[in-house]
Amino acid sequence: MAVVPGGPRSGPAAGAHFFCTAGRGLEPFLMREVRERLAATQVEYISGKVFFTTCSDLNMLKQLKSAERLFLLIKKQLPFPVSSVNKGKIFNELQRLINDDPESWLNAISIWKNFLELDAEKEKLSHKNANPLKRKVGEDDISAKKLKTEQIQEIQETKECQLEKQIEEKILEQGNFITEGEKFQEELQNDITEAADTRNQSNLTFRVSCRCSGAIAKIITAQEVGRVIGIALMKQFGWKADLRNPNLEIFIHLSDIYSVLGIPVFRVPLACRAYIKTPGLRSTIAWAVASLAEIKAGAVVLDPMCGLGTILLEAAKEWPDAYYVGADVSDSQLSGAYDNLRAAGLKDKIELLKVSVIDERSKAIISRSRTAELPLPSESVDIIISDIPFGKKFKLGKDIKRTVQEMERVLRVGGTIVLLLSEDHHRHLKGGEASSGPVDSQGGRTEEPGGEERWTGAEEAAVSEPASSSSAASSQERLDRMPPLGSLVPVDCYRVSLGKTDALISKYKKSYSPGDSRLAASESLHVS
Repeated sequence: MAVVPGGPRSGPAAGAHFFCTAGRGLEPFLMREVRERLAATQVEYISGKVFFTTCSDLNMLKQLKSAERLFLLIKKQLPFPVSSVNKGKIFNELQRLINDDPESWLNAISIWKNFLELDAEKEKLSHKNANPLKRKVGEDDISAKKLKTEQIQEIQETKECQLEKQIEEKILEQGNFITEGEKFQEELQNDITEAADTRNQSNLTFRVSCRCSGAIAKIITAQEVGRVIGIALMKQFGWKADLRNPNLEIFIHLSDIYSVLGIPVFRVPLACRAYIKTPGLRSTIAWAVASLAEIKAGAVVLDPMCGLGTILLEAAKEWPDAYYVGADVSDSQLSGAYDNLRAAGLKDKIELLKVSVIDERSKAIISRSRTAELPLPSESVDIIISDIPFGKKFKLGKDIKRTVQEMERVLRVGGTIVLLLSEDHHRHLKGGEASSGPVDSQGGRTEEPGGEERWTGAEEAAVSEPASSSSAASSQERLDRMPPLGSLVPVDCYRVSLGKTDALISKYKKSYSPGDSRLAASESLHVS
């Protein structure tokens, strides 16, 4: 990510306070992104949200990739004490959010209005600039019809001269016609002005979106919070409630950790990418995987299990100067990926191949002594990024080690692999060790942002399995006892939420080449 400088006068939100919602575990990615992309300051996080101050304009704010939604911050404060407080006292505290500090609300509304006005001006300018282009495109047609038009006009002018006298006579007969017409135009203009001025406090329409979690959710409901806040806003500012098509949406979240209020900056969430036709993996997760790979210009980037191509799409949009290759064994997945690439205008940027990292007949990776499934030379790829399948429809089980070994083969020394792994995949790659439990729904872990888990060195643990008397079982046992990651050194690991389940974004670096004696020893363990 390139650092985008922003001065104090670069936009209407100079020094404005914002917060973004993020999937659990993506907070460290979002914190890093707002610092680098928006030159943000005062960056801090709580579970599922990142707060920051920036002077970036609307276009720069739209570029955030790891955020779900962006809000203009109205107020953030400590949670309401609920241990010995009844519902009536909580309602009073809710009203005080508006009544005790109306200035913060007015400031936020002023910034929000500036955003809308600048966005409208930009759209108007865009349409204005587009008109000359349209006229230029139609110049030939206009020239071809010009002569015929002039001839028609000559005939019409004669008729118009006769009509003008008749119209003048009618106007004189209806003396007050012009006066009434002017009055009508004036009333119409007033109506337009009033409609355009709905952002003013007295004409503003709004609705309140609420979320309650933790202990307070056991005392009051989101509907009750919305009603109390709505009534307080109407009394304080004279705004009108409109649940269907409001000018303004107020978001409030009450939890055991904080009380926060904000205004959504965009109606459409940032996570809904306009350039992705058929969504696969969540776009924010896909971007996080790609960003961790640190893609440089000219790099060869491979996704050997690309599915619908979401990770490659996010990578190619953000880092267009690399060469991208996607591979998958499923015709339907490749067809969907191609449709996505075409819709995003990236079909010439990403090459798709129908191949498999796994031999479907033997369910074993093709060893280095045989022809590999990936049609790529050894050590020909700089970066591998992939979502390893672990859903109900597509699933890769214990074959994860063999799959990673094939990725290791095509990766250059010093290259990077970033994988989205299930808990089971992570355990298998660590040599069968028990992985840490998932983060609970309340974010109860006492960890770094997003439940972050970090490694600082290689982890090589042998699998402890009982020996078998048969030669086939013995060979399989020796294969399983190999260092599961070979030359791949774990660098970072982040636990993230996929909704109903958790996953891990794991980053590895290739530390040595096949010529190394350690790798040569490992080669002898492969089944020929």
